Amino acid sequence: MTDDRDDIIILVDENGEEVEVEHIDTITMGDNEYVVLLPKDESVCDDDSCYECDDCEEEEVVILKVESSEDGEDTFIAIEDEEEQEAVFEIFTKKIEETEYDDFAD
Repeated sequence: MTDDRDDIIILVDENGEEVEVEHIDTITMGDNEYVVLLPKDESVCDDDSCYECDDCEEEEVVILKVESSEDGEDTFIAIEDEEEQEAVFEIFTKKIEETEYDDFAD
């Protein structure tokens, strides 16, 4: 496996710490866009290519709202509204049910 994966993103948290996440999906809801991310350090499996294998516990995704600045830079913002976050998660869950997501490790 190569370390040059374009689905890996480095975010900086509120404490200034870098967090490595895997981009799972992008969801559009209304006029807004959201990213579904999987924190890489929360995996309990040593296999980097694994996505919810039998040895892994169920992992939690992080959903962030995408906001674009005037210069075209995207910023990921935490969703404060619980109903909004649940609605995006529901769309993501339906997509999982309809689509095979076993190609995350490609």
